[in-house]
Amino acid sequence: MPKRIIPLSDMKVQKAKSKDKPVTLFDGGGLFLMVTPTGGKLWRFKYRFDGKEKKLAFGSYPEISLLDARKRRDEARSQIAHGIDPGAVRKAQKQAKIEETETFEIIAREWQEKFKSKWQEEYADKIMRRMELNVFPLIGLRPIKNIKAPELLAVLRRVESRDALELAHRIRNLCDQIFRYAVATGRTERNPAADLKGALIPVKEKHRAAITDPKRVGELLRAIDSYQGTFVVQCALKFAPLVFVRPGELRHAEWSEINFENAEWNIPASKMKMKEAHLVPLSRQAIEILRKLHTLTGTGRYVFPSERSSQRPMSENAILVALRIMGYPKEEMSGHGFRAMARTILDCESACNNDPPIGKIGIQN
Repeated sequence: MPKRIIPLSDMKVQKAKSKDKPVTLFDGGGLFLMVTPTGGKLWRFKYRFDGKEKKLAFGSYPEISLLDARKRRDEARSQIAHGIDPGAVRKAQKQAKIEETETFEIIAREWQEKFKSKWQEEYADKIMRRMELNVFPLIGLRPIKNIKAPELLAVLRRVESRDALELAHRIRNLCDQIFRYAVATGRTERNPAADLKGALIPVKEKHRAAITDPKRVGELLRAIDSYQGTFVVQCALKFAPLVFVRPGELRHAEWSEINFENAEWNIPASKMKMKEAHLVPLSRQAIEILRKLHTLTGTGRYVFPSERSSQRPMSENAILVALRIMGYPKEEMSGHGFRAMARTILDCESACNNDPPIGKIGIQN
C-alpha cells in the first residue's frame, strides 16, 4: 500500500529550515518543495512520461506560493493525462520566447545600435529607413535563425523589380552584415545573404557626372560667382572646388574643425568614409570665404547650416539644386563632380611634369 502523503501547509512551507543536505517536503501528486543548504526553497514536480521519470521546476518560494505551485502541478498532470509531456511544452514555450526577442528586426536594430557610433548620424538613419521600408515589413518579425536564402532573395527581388538594382545590392550588403553579426553572437548558424552573392542582376558602374574640360570648368566657376541663391549655398559652391572633399564632408563641416591660424581643416575620422582623420590645407581664397561666412554662421555649430535650423547641416540637395538653377543638368555635373574635376585636371598637370598622380598623394579615394 503506497505511503500516504500529508499535504503541506503555508505555515510548514514558511518555517521549513535548511540542513547540510537538501531537504525534500512532499505535497502530493508529484509536487514537492526542495530546501537547499543555502536556504533556498524551490518547487519541483516529479512525473513519469513514456516510462521515464522526469522533473519540472515551478519556481521558488515565496515568489511562487503553495497555491500557485499546486495550480501548476494540476495543469501539468492534465497535460500528462492527455498524452502531452509538460517538460516538452515548457521547452517549446521557452524557445518561443527566445524567438520573440531574436527576430530579424530586433537583431538588425541591435546591430545598428552597436555600430552607429562609428558612422555619421545621417548614414545610420538612412540604413534604418531602408530596412523599415524594404525588409522589416516582410521578414522583420521572423526569427532570424529560421530565415533561409530563398526567403531573403524574395525580399531583394521585390526591390529589384522596382528598377532599384543598386538599392537591392545595398540592402543585400546590409543584410549580410546583420546576419554575420547574428552568427557571431550565437543567434543563428548561417548567413543566407552570403549565399546570394551573384544572385542579383549586376549593377552597371556609374561614374559621377563631372566637368573636367578646363574651359568648361572656367565657365562653371564664373557661374558660381554669379549665383544669386542664399549666401551659405553660394559660399559652399565657391568652397567646394578649393578643397576637393565629398559633399557629405563639406555639408557637415563644423567651425570647431577649422583652424584659421594654421589655415587647416581637420576632419575627424568619424566623418570620413575610410574612418581615418583627414587634414585639408586651406588656400588664401578658402580662408577668405570662411571668414566672410563666419560673421553669419560662426556662432553655430555648422559652417554650412540648414536654412531651417542652425542645429542641422545644409541639405544634401542644396548644391545639386543650385547647379540645376545655374543650368547644369545631372548628366553634366554633380556634387561629387568637384572631386573628379580636381583629380582629372591635377593628374593631367602631374603627367606633364612627370610627377606622381595627384590622386595618390592629395585626394582621398
